[in-house]
Amino acid sequence: MVSPEPQPPAPGGGAASPELRKVTMSSLLGTVIEYYDFLIYSSIAALVFGPLFFPSLDSSTSTIAAFGTLAAGYVARPLGGLVFGHFGDRLGRKSMLMVTMTLMGAASFLIGVLPTYGSIGIAAPLLLVFLRVVQGIAVGGEWGGAALMVVEHASARRRGLWAGIMQLGSPLGSFLATLVFALVSLLPKDALFSWGWRLPFLLSALLLIIGLYVRLRVSESPVFREQAAKPADRKPAVPVLQVLRRPRALVLACAAGIGPFALTALVSSHSIAYAKTLGYDVSDVARALLFVAGVGIICIPAFSAWSDRVGRRVVSLIGAVGTLLYALPLYALVNSGSVLLLTLGLMGAQVLQNLMYAPLAPMLSEMFGTGVRYTGVSLGYQLASLLGAGFTPLLASSLVAGFGGSSLPLSAIAGVGAVITIVAIWRISETRGSDLTDSPDAVSPEPAARWS
Repeated sequence: MVSPEPQPPAPGGGAASPELRKVTMSSLLGTVIEYYDFLIYSSIAALVFGPLFFPSLDSSTSTIAAFGTLAAGYVARPLGGLVFGHFGDRLGRKSMLMVTMTLMGAASFLIGVLPTYGSIGIAAPLLLVFLRVVQGIAVGGEWGGAALMVVEHASARRRGLWAGIMQLGSPLGSFLATLVFALVSLLPKDALFSWGWRLPFLLSALLLIIGLYVRLRVSESPVFREQAAKPADRKPAVPVLQVLRRPRALVLACAAGIGPFALTALVSSHSIAYAKTLGYDVSDVARALLFVAGVGIICIPAFSAWSDRVGRRVVSLIGAVGTLLYALPLYALVNSGSVLLLTLGLMGAQVLQNLMYAPLAPMLSEMFGTGVRYTGVSLGYQLASLLGAGFTPLLASSLVAGFGGSSLPLSAIAGVGAVITIVAIWRISETRGSDLTDSPDAVSPEPAARWS
């Protein structure tokens, strides 16, 4: 199944080695595919899944039900992080990434051929939820493994730079998903609801073939190879138990990610449904989200690399405090009725989200020892995605309906998420430059905060 691997450089080797560039591109492509598959669902759910899979409900309730299936995928993500984290820490990063990509591509393709409620009745939404859960499990194991493959190949002083390139998968996947959604949304309504919505999911089969080909050609993490060579009694038998014995790092890793995930759920997932209630055309919102994704393509690698210079905490705190201050102005711009102001408002929110999000990959990786790193990083990140984004579109839709269309609950969600991140970052010691090979325990030794 796996082709012979070239020998990697020593742990923490040259930041610009050919193998590091190949691993980074592989993780980038894999993350693009995973995020495309996961995010195209949220876009289609906001527009199509309500009437096709929950036709017996009124418009608002069917939209809420469709976002409920979106939440099911987020609920499954920590389970994926737990399962793939365990085997990734025991068997290796690369093999688990092959499995996660295959699961994600297969689930997305099957959604594209799934009969609707009109054809098979209640079985349709049940199967939709099942496939969404499979997507969630796959994504739950993907991000942590992709991040570790890059971080564990890179030198300590440039981890942020290379992790930032890998994290481009999120905005590139979002850009691709939004572009495909924008194209299919131009179809006549009858065509969109009969067959057009299926095309973005069927595209996953082609992306899967490309992704598997590239991923087969990279080497295992050198840091993991060093850990695997140690005697069995020096390696955790059940990594999650080791993490939970000292849960501080897991709790803080989760809390640090809640702010950026809550904001991205409001900007990327809920904004389509909310803007429709204000009278915006769906195609205008889709075009606005293309510009939003473009912001991420520029800002994520820049801010992640910046964290190599000023520290992970500084960059995250700037984004979190900015989000707290921007929560009310954001929805003033969205509520203006102007497509231009809507676009600028969402782009501004994306800059702040990227400031919080960009340092996560190096920071979380530096918080856990090698023997439990895949488990700790995946669980922290995916619990943050569940709590920050999993129920946010559902909660936001319910609150907007309950408050007579007011946007104040939406600003409150963004602000509360930012406060949680601020508290977490304040409690996390600076991790920049940590030695990834020196601690087999759940939490790497915490250095004093370094601000210069």
